[in-house]
Amino acid sequence: MFTFIAWLILLVLCWPLAIIALLLWPLIWLVLLPFRLIGITFEALFVLLRAILLLPAKVLGYRPK
Repeated sequence: MFTFIAWLILLVLCWPLAIIALLLWPLIWLVLLPFRLIGITFEALFVLLRAILLLPAKVLGYRPK
């Protein structure tokens, strides 16, 4: 929502720049997509590693307060 409002303000202040931003947004999104996928992969890897490392504590009945 904030991005849309910022784009509307840019449209009022400088419409050519707003149109260029609107046309380039899909290209920027495609360039950033691999980095987002790498981030999701690393986050899943760290969650898996944490689950493996904490498994013995969970088996022994440890419960954080």
